[in-house]
Amino acid sequence: MTPGLGFALGAMFCFGASDLIYKRGAAAGIKTGEFLMAQAWIFCPGVTLYAWLTGTLEVHLSALWGSLAGLFLFVALYNFAQSLQGGAVSTNAPIFRLNFTITAALAILLLGETVTVTKTLALCCALVAIWLLLAEGGAERGESSLSSLTRVLIATVAMAFTNFFYKVGLQHGSTPETMVAAQAWMFCSLATVFGLLRESRLPATPGVWSYATLAAVALFGAFVLLLHGLLLGPASVLVPVAQMSFVITALIGVAAFHEQLDLRKCTGLAVATVALALFAWS
Repeated sequence: MTPGLGFALGAMFCFGASDLIYKRGAAAGIKTGEFLMAQAWIFCPGVTLYAWLTGTLEVHLSALWGSLAGLFLFVALYNFAQSLQGGAVSTNAPIFRLNFTITAALAILLLGETVTVTKTLALCCALVAIWLLLAEGGAERGESSLSSLTRVLIATVAMAFTNFFYKVGLQHGSTPETMVAAQAWMFCSLATVFGLLRESRLPATPGVWSYATLAAVALFGAFVLLLHGLLLGPASVLVPVAQMSFVITALIGVAAFHEQLDLRKCTGLAVATVALALFAWS
């Protein structure tokens, strides 16, 4: 079985929970910039305090890879959110989810990770699952503007490099907690500046702090688990597994919020299960 797979599966569950929290927060009328700012203010001091209390906060040059990951993460999330203003979510969300294929390619080409038939089949199954679960069958897609497509492509590439920088930072000796803390301080600074410039006020929408706290806790678990997994195993396998959080979001949506479970969604979940099994043995 692939080393670090258990951590990646844990990260997948946490990312899935955070995806659902984002979805419920948006439905409650909370703007993206406001949400990200509030979440960052909770996440950043929280993860730093945790790293300090556990003795895993080690400040040295390798932590700069975490800061670089924080910069690219903000670029990814900001541009993805902006892309939805001129394009359909049923088009842009699947494109954004393709970021793990770029991360896998970077890990294979630049870090020397191996290519196997099983890994290739797993990636193909993951792509099919994305199309089935995120590209809404029969939905009105509408016209995506050039600006929207450009932004979602920028977001996709930036997210791929974010995951790649995690692996590089760990290889240079940084601890997972230090990497996450360094990422958090960069992300928090950018989210605050851009949030204040766009909203011209502090987060005040009813419910924003409740949703932001839940999202921060879920993402804390996701990032720490993913980085601990990357200490043990290949990014070309573990990042795709963690990025398949849409499976968890779909399952929770059906179980907790009675969302429709049609043939397309059932097929997507089945294909995703096959992909995870192939990743486990690649």
